[in-house]
Amino acid sequence: MLELRQNINSTSLCNTLRNLTIVSIFLLGVSSFSQVTTSIDTTTIRIGEEILYTIQVEADSTDLVMFPEGQTFKPLEVIESYKIDTTRLQDKIKLIKKYGLTQFDSGTYTIPRQRIVINNKPFNTDSVRVEVFNVLVDTTKQKMFHIKPALEVKELPFDFEKAAYWLLPILVIIGIGILLFFRRRKKKREEAEQQLPPYEEAIEALKELDHSHYLKNDNSKRYYSELTEILKRYIGREVDDSALESTSNELIERLILHKDSGNFDFDTETIKKIDAILKRADLIKFAKMKEQEGQAKVDRSVVEEIINETKEIIPEPTEEELLKNAIYLEELRKKALKRKRIKIALGAVVTVILAAVIFGSIKGFDELKDKTLGNKMRDLSEGRWIKSEYGSPLIIVETPEVLVRVEDSLIPNSQVIKRKSVFSYGQITDPLYVMVNSIQFNQEQKLELESSLDMMLTLLEKAGAKNLVVKRDDFKTEKGIEGIKAHGDFHVEVSEGKVLKKKSSYELLLFAQENGLQEILIVYQDDGRFAEDIKDRIINSIELEITPETKKKDGQ
Repeated sequence: MLELRQNINSTSLCNTLRNLTIVSIFLLGVSSFSQVTTSIDTTTIRIGEEILYTIQVEADSTDLVMFPEGQTFKPLEVIESYKIDTTRLQDKIKLIKKYGLTQFDSGTYTIPRQRIVINNKPFNTDSVRVEVFNVLVDTTKQKMFHIKPALEVKELPFDFEKAAYWLLPILVIIGIGILLFFRRRKKKREEAEQQLPPYEEAIEALKELDHSHYLKNDNSKRYYSELTEILKRYIGREVDDSALESTSNELIERLILHKDSGNFDFDTETIKKIDAILKRADLIKFAKMKEQEGQAKVDRSVVEEIINETKEIIPEPTEEELLKNAIYLEELRKKALKRKRIKIALGAVVTVILAAVIFGSIKGFDELKDKTLGNKMRDLSEGRWIKSEYGSPLIIVETPEVLVRVEDSLIPNSQVIKRKSVFSYGQITDPLYVMVNSIQFNQEQKLELESSLDMMLTLLEKAGAKNLVVKRDDFKTEKGIEGIKAHGDFHVEVSEGKVLKKKSSYELLLFAQENGLQEILIVYQDDGRFAEDIKDRIINSIELEITPETKKKDGQ
């Protein structure tokens, strides 16, 4: 009995612990889910209206909360993601995040479950069903209008004047730099050409040293520096190229090598004289030794003797060397001529650029471009215009060029059509295309301009107009003849699947009188300067022959 009671108590304890566990898990779940709530302001909208979807999160101030980002509400679209509002509730904070949603097609949609992450722990909201209805329009009270297409915002034109302010100083600096570079090279070349032969140069340098006041001013160091430099430069030009860069001992060793190799028949005494002068000069320059009285002038005379002796032992150039020298001089002449041509060409380029910048700054860069590259639209605008009559009934119009009769294959000949006259200038792919079309029917036809306009627009698409944007307006000539106008833009197809990058604008005018249909089509690539003026001038010049039928209608 005791054992049975113990079993019952044990079973009861297990059940109690299990229930407590379930309750605690449930309470934890409720506590967790109570942190996130959602709401929407309405479940029914019309097409394009906004639904305000709100998510509220209660969390500790140290918690990291991440809200949905991007288009996670599909099939609804997020039109705006509002900033998070924060409210403090004692030791907690309330975060409120709102989303503006919409849909542009009618129907029933479901806002999907959204995922909020708190400290890397995900929370999912409930899905919500919404209804999107069409906008009902009472056509008996509301006048209908054609759908207006989206207007294309034109890009701001390039500010050439502002660019000129930056470009002109840069070009001037470049031009001055090029001028100074070539002037410096020219100066060096002239100095090289004016350089005396080695022997004459050395004798002239010794004469200049005689007229110096170094010895009178007790400046033996400067005197011996110039004296040894004269000697080394002469040896460097006639005997050894590295004489100026060599120390005294190195130079003597090289002279001995030249003597031993037989390149130059130096006298041993001459080498000893050079060695003695160079060593004495080194002592005076670096050891501040004072020379004996009159020693400097003696050394000067010895240097002149060494130069004279060296000149005598230098062998005369052979015919082969003279020939090589002549070829070398010819190459120098050609290089100098080439440099001169390059200099002239660069100077011309810089001059042209500077002239273009100055002209563009004064007259405008559009004017400069037109003068240099040409402008077809400008030529048409400023050229001689021609006013002519076309078709029957007559269409009188003024154009930059005379229109030529063509065969329009898009409008087939039939028994209904009595006469068809088509005149045009250019092609639909050109910067300007003008077409005048006059159709007369055999029998009296009741022509609806709206339907006729739709037919003409369809024919325009067949002619290569892609992505056609259409705006419709009424039109009346100066003589009061009423018609209809379509205008807009399209891309011109030049081959299958390939269209021009730049859009073409168009204006299509349609008139109906005397069992006939009259059409004027202008297609142009807007350059922002002349095309609009050409189009307006053509349209403003349109005159139509007033037929008896039209007069009868006006009389009624």
